Amino acid sequence: MSPRLFIWAAFGFILLGSVALIYFFVTNPQKVEIDTVHLREANSDRGAYIFLATGCSNCHVAEGETEKTRLAGGQKFKTDFGVFIAPNISNSKEYGIGGWKFNDFYTAIKFGQSPEGRHYFPAFPYVAYSKIRDQDIADLWSFWKTLPSIETPNVEHEIKFPFNIRRNIGIWKLLYMPKNFVDPIDDRATYLVEALSHCAECHTPRSVMGGLNRRQWMWGAVNPSGQGLIPSIHPSDLGWSEADVIEYLSSGFTPDFDVASGKMVAVIENTSKLSLSDRALIADYLMRISID
Repeated sequence: MSPRLFIWAAFGFILLGSVALIYFFVTNPQKVEIDTVHLREANSDRGAYIFLATGCSNCHVAEGETEKTRLAGGQKFKTDFGVFIAPNISNSKEYGIGGWKFNDFYTAIKFGQSPEGRHYFPAFPYVAYSKIRDQDIADLWSFWKTLPSIETPNVEHEIKFPFNIRRNIGIWKLLYMPKNFVDPIDDRATYLVEALSHCAECHTPRSVMGGLNRRQWMWGAVNPSGQGLIPSIHPSDLGWSEADVIEYLSSGFTPDFDVASGKMVAVIENTSKLSLSDRALIADYLMRISID
């Protein structure tokens, strides 16, 4: 081998090694330190309220299931990346999360990581949930342990290559998992909409890689199933009053004498049970989104 060829080969080897090292570092799941003081003060009644606000049952009950605490999973969500199938997250030790500790639950919610250190696909809205306060997660876990165990096996996702490589989600998180809220006013209204109720996960358009377009916040989006559109709830498009939004979140009735349909039916079932003050805060948030 000539000296010049040797130099180029060595350079290529170093370059590939560096890229591999960076990839390994960026995609490696995070080490999580958890302060368990919140767990000692956890309250299951408060956790039941967080359960309503976060809408976990909307995706994780089986199709047609009316009992919202039976989190057997199985619903299918068709997207451009493949079909995501909601897992069993009941207290089943064999099929659900009944064998988890609080640390496992916390890491899944805040970081989108499994107990084994694998990245979850962001069909699980942990981008929003990562902003949930530690006390609320502890309260939610306290309530979760009261839920039934459903012995329904899980079904594997049907994700296309290369999107099925979970390690790549580490790069996705780096690009699309900001720590800050969109609304500069960090109050309970922002917390309810952007963290707990995660409204933007459906009502904000996404990039080709599935990240939320924060510049078009709440402008509506293509339905991941490819069937129709999810409407804009930006104030410049919605045209509703604050009272109209509160009524919709309470009863599902619109000011045009229409009613909620599709996935919003389950959402309304939850929001109708929130306090009137929290429904008013959600409405206030939607009214104040910048029209610029």
